[in-house]
Amino acid sequence: MKKRAIFLDRDGTLNEDPNYLNHPNQVKLLPGVTQGLALLQKAGFLLIVISNQSGVGRGLIQLSAIPEIHARLDDLLRTAGIRLDDYFLCFHTPHDHCACRKPKPKLLLEAAEKHGISLSESFMIGDKSSDLAAGHAAGCKRVILVRTGEGQETEREIKKHNTKEPGFIADSLQQAAQWILSQESANSSENPHSAQANDKS
Repeated sequence: MKKRAIFLDRDGTLNEDPNYLNHPNQVKLLPGVTQGLALLQKAGFLLIVISNQSGVGRGLIQLSAIPEIHARLDDLLRTAGIRLDDYFLCFHTPHDHCACRKPKPKLLLEAAEKHGISLSESFMIGDKSSDLAAGHAAGCKRVILVRTGEGQETEREIKKHNTKEPGFIADSLQQAAQWILSQESANSSENPHSAQANDKS
């Protein structure tokens, strides 16, 4: 049976975005992140970070700092009993015209192949339009915009340009997680035989 995942943008979604985070001391979790991730992890979702890190390609972030930054993020989450399952990153700048930078779905597709994930049963959460577009392009069940980071500006841009809206707009990752679990609970109630079949597998 294929796994379900929550694909997560990093800066502005999990942690504060100082504009090219380049040192582990800059990692500060956003409100509601640990609560939200704990709910999703308990529900059986894989937690996978999908992040554009063009600061590396621009020479603003040392590649060697990335593992240190993620070790700090992991440590902060570990204190709440949370473990991120994987990181998938693009280090290119927009001018590189690569195949992996969000809004392209390549990183999500690679994560799905590596971990045996059903994209149609998974969710993408982020604060930028590129996060939403990547989730849509990969075939995620729903994409969710959080109003943290650049989320409020993204929400205004979506309404201004009448672009494809996310499945839900949340004030925090905790609210996003609660919405996801309410949707999953509603689906299980509507399809009790399917839920029973899943329990037996």
